[in-house]
Amino acid sequence: MELSSDLSNRTAAGRGSTLTDMRFEQQVAFITGAAHGIGAATARRLHGEGACVVIADDDRQAAEEVAEEFGDRALAVACDVHDRSAVDAAIAAAADRFGRLDQLVAVAGGSSVMPPFAEQADELWMRLIDLNLTGVMRCVRAAIPLLKQSPQAAVVMVSSVNGVAAFGEESYGAAKAGLSNLARNLAVRHGPDKIRFNVIAPGTVRTRVWDNQGDALDRLRGMYPLGRVGEPEDIAAAVAFLASTDASWITGVTLPVDGGVLAGPLQFFDRL
Repeated sequence: MELSSDLSNRTAAGRGSTLTDMRFEQQVAFITGAAHGIGAATARRLHGEGACVVIADDDRQAAEEVAEEFGDRALAVACDVHDRSAVDAAIAAAADRFGRLDQLVAVAGGSSVMPPFAEQADELWMRLIDLNLTGVMRCVRAAIPLLKQSPQAAVVMVSSVNGVAAFGEESYGAAKAGLSNLARNLAVRHGPDKIRFNVIAPGTVRTRVWDNQGDALDRLRGMYPLGRVGEPEDIAAAVAFLASTDASWITGVTLPVDGGVLAGPLQFFDRL
């Protein structure tokens, strides 16, 4: 289904928002890892500002449940970022349904419990690099031909403060650091195509990975100058900014959305 003319006839008032909030009217956003957490919050934010959203996740059932919230302006697709053919098929399905692509938001990623660095098997290291760096590359590579056709094309990669500073998890941090360099290179290479590439580096965010971690989030609050961990909506708001024309002269940057944790350890020195 291509975007039809009646989409432009819908008013912002009909969605309970102001006209200034409709930054993604008539646009299509493809979001990986969109069935849960930051990805789902991003889908809700962009849809709330007028976008048609593609809910891409390897958890197809959960993706469909999220897509059901949005009616005919959403599509759920299975997308395993480890698998090039799956990524290519998901992007093709989005193009078949909506006829265009304007934003790619690469959220899918993650870490796992790792042995000490010196004891890590190559296979585990490579799997995390593949998930967090190469998987993003696969999505970008598949999306670029469609993004070149959009006058408002933007790619936002979700990284981590682990990719900016030393918080442990070396393989995860190395992969996330790679996203910043990838974005800078692609920003320069595809600047003439009017495609912007940016990265968001979140701090600790309240997602399902913390569900069985006891009071870990409460203990981590002390690291953050703003006195709390992040919520998925905090990251979604930053994604919406970088994906929108409000950021039309911003490309190749990594934006920390981290409650101030990267600003420095002053709060700990104050306690000495």
